[in-house]
Amino acid sequence: MSWSDKRRHLQTRTSGVNWYLWSGIGFLGLVIGSFVFGGYQLHKILNDASTLPIEAVAIKGERTYTTDKDIQVALQDLMQRSFFSADIGLVQQALEALPWVYRASVRREWPAKLRVYLQEQQVAAHWNGTAWLNVHGEVFEAPTHPELDHLPYLSGPDDMGTEVLTAYAQVSSLLKINGFNLASLSLTPRHAWHATLDNGIVLDLGREDKMARIQRFITVYPLLAKQDKSIARVDLRYDTGLAVGWGDAQTREPIINDEKPR
Repeated sequence: MSWSDKRRHLQTRTSGVNWYLWSGIGFLGLVIGSFVFGGYQLHKILNDASTLPIEAVAIKGERTYTTDKDIQVALQDLMQRSFFSADIGLVQQALEALPWVYRASVRREWPAKLRVYLQEQQVAAHWNGTAWLNVHGEVFEAPTHPELDHLPYLSGPDDMGTEVLTAYAQVSSLLKINGFNLASLSLTPRHAWHATLDNGIVLDLGREDKMARIQRFITVYPLLAKQDKSIARVDLRYDTGLAVGWGDAQTREPIINDEKPR
């Protein structure tokens, strides 16, 4: 084969390779483009609320203060999304923002339903006059309900809710077995305790040994009850003894009192 024949043969092979290469690249581009277009169309369908709307929300969990209307209002904007594009995290946040909801869990249920489990706050007491304290000692804000008026009235710094609730349980138990009912308990910013019985008597317990001071009140009360004057306040902030405020509590009379209050 002459040199000129070899050259023509090489050009022919090179020209063929280029044609096959570009054909392959074009086919690959077509395939990729088809996938991209298909993915875009699928994305549009999955995010189209009119194509795959959320048709129902199933609510489980015992509810007393959270109504269906409350839930509808909380979710009205989020329900405009499709079944697949609805943000479950945002739905959960919206439900947990409702005043009486303690915790919410949300999951999708094919083909067009959201299943929700709600746990309401388990309220233990009134807190600082306008808020509530749950059984975990956590403060939360919620509307008032007349059926909860019987709950004790507790107060103190918001970060001391657990301590106040625990102290209430201890003090209330000791008083109850001795025939008294505790109506309220407060803790001042200086950590001084004040208790009020359901008969209106206020007990100043100070910062130390509150249980021992409650016991002292219980021991001395029969003597105080024999007086012709009504008891308004009992100051127990002493190592020994106490002081009593009679009537309107404008006058205070010491009884077996030989130490400064604290």
